[in-house]
Amino acid sequence: MGFSTEVSWAALHVCRSPSHTDRDGTVGERRQFPLVFQVNSSSNPAGDREGESLNKLPKKFVERIASNLKKYQRIALAQQKSDVAEADTVTLIKDILAEVFGYDKYDELTSEHQIKATYCDLAIKIGGKLRLLVEVKSAGSSLADNHLRQVIDYGAHQGIHWVILTNAVEWRLVRIYVANQISHEEVCRIVFADMNPKNEDHLQCLFLFAKEGLTIDAMDAFHQQAQLFNKFTVSAIIRSEPVISMVRREIRKLFPDIKVGNENLSQLVENEVIKRDTIEGEKAKEAFARMRKAMNKLERAKTKAAKVATAELT
Repeated sequence: MGFSTEVSWAALHVCRSPSHTDRDGTVGERRQFPLVFQVNSSSNPAGDREGESLNKLPKKFVERIASNLKKYQRIALAQQKSDVAEADTVTLIKDILAEVFGYDKYDELTSEHQIKATYCDLAIKIGGKLRLLVEVKSAGSSLADNHLRQVIDYGAHQGIHWVILTNAVEWRLVRIYVANQISHEEVCRIVFADMNPKNEDHLQCLFLFAKEGLTIDAMDAFHQQAQLFNKFTVSAIIRSEPVISMVRREIRKLFPDIKVGNENLSQLVENEVIKRDTIEGEKAKEAFARMRKAMNKLERAKTKAAKVATAELT
């Protein structure tokens, strides 16, 4: 069975962060809503939850994580405490990418990339094609958005869409956008030392960074799901005419004496039930547009099916 692109909501926490930064340091229109995987010690081990099993993830990946993760978690934490030089952390990252995430250290990992005197620490090639950039900071340092400026610029010139920013302890996955100006958005982050190889939610997190995930574009699938499954989409659906009508029917069923129209109910939902930040702003507009597009597609499918059924009867 192939890898499922569905990500358990229990495995992640969607949190709001500052607007993303454009190349010139100005604030762009796109806002960040990174998915931060939070460790829950009560989470069930992989394969123990009803209806779930590890066959959604490649067996080779799962076995490699089980064999090697803890070793490199210890090394990463030791480097963090020792405050080692950045070069030492780069060496560790290459080992993690190879032994934990499955890349060939000699054929797929390289540090020989430069454009207009701008460097990235590491790059990942699959089949000779540049796929992913890795910006490394020393294990003892804290990661910051301004660490990305150089590698984002480089990635944009190379046509690369994804960047990893890491200090070995924390790993961040960043999406690059190139339109009128270069910009970026943090999509998710994990605390490497907290990942549990027996927890399927954690394995799904790690899979995004692995070679097996990169070769099937798991990052893009995850990003797409994150854009659809969020508070803005849910807010737009709740405020849609079909849902408002359904709520009105339920109110009338439970309380027959109450007279309420769709317009009044819609205003109540928007003004007093739903938070304003899910209604206003660029993300809310994008979610509404996606919902309308999906509803129109569904309506067209229904119309087509009705025409086919009518034709079969005549």
